[in-house]
Amino acid sequence: MSAPYAEVIGDPISHSKSPTIHKFWLDRLGIAADYRRAHVKPEALADYIESRRSDPDWRGCNVTIPHKIAVMHHVADPGAVRASIGAMNTVARAEDGALFGTNTDAGGFFAPIAGLDLEGRPVAVIGAGGAARAVLFALSKANVGPVTVLNRSPLKAMGLLATFGLQGSARPLDARLPEAALLVNASALGMTGQPPLDLDLSPLADDAVVYDIVYSPLETALLRAADARGLATVDGLEMLIGQAAIAFSLFFGAAPPEDCEDELKALLAQ
Repeated sequence: MSAPYAEVIGDPISHSKSPTIHKFWLDRLGIAADYRRAHVKPEALADYIESRRSDPDWRGCNVTIPHKIAVMHHVADPGAVRASIGAMNTVARAEDGALFGTNTDAGGFFAPIAGLDLEGRPVAVIGAGGAARAVLFALSKANVGPVTVLNRSPLKAMGLLATFGLQGSARPLDARLPEAALLVNASALGMTGQPPLDLDLSPLADDAVVYDIVYSPLETALLRAADARGLATVDGLEMLIGQAAIAFSLFFGAAPPEDCEDELKALLAQ
């Protein structure tokens, strides 16, 4: 008898720690299910979704680079994610069997910094892709000050600022950072197998927080540079675990266990 399962899809995908997280929770809760990686190239995304749509054991998938925007064309959007965040990182199966998409990145991103006083303070964000959309959506709800987005295409970055009603500016990747209180790397730069992210952090405020959503490697060059400047840091595991918890409930109908986060983080850091 087959067992229910969920997956994480992307290109590349071998670096993903999502299977470790979900399998850890499944084991702790005694749920007979599985969670797998699936290497899906952009040209194969539509076929992948269609093949899983007809598989009753498939409960859904987490969606990572580069599919967070393209996947919106293949599933239902009951929460109007397309009109709000404009990117999906989770696909799940409704009770009637239909597939729908949502975004758990925004909540997962904001949870570790919810206690910071960012009202009216400047923020800098690197990147303008699917993850950056979730970050900017969350920041738009936090009453932050001006937001500077650094991206290869400043025009695309300016469009995102307008989309989320944020005041600020768009600059190329090699531009000088502003005097921000929060710096977020919402790009793949610095990830294993990707180009490095080399920034001069000297313009940042002395009490700034540097947040890198990259988690492979866990200690990125950006976070090391922030530590060297004595700045507070948030690594990619915080967002990864936060968004995974929401997705896990959608896939398997149960909340993750709450008493073993330290053990999970130690496992993920290996």
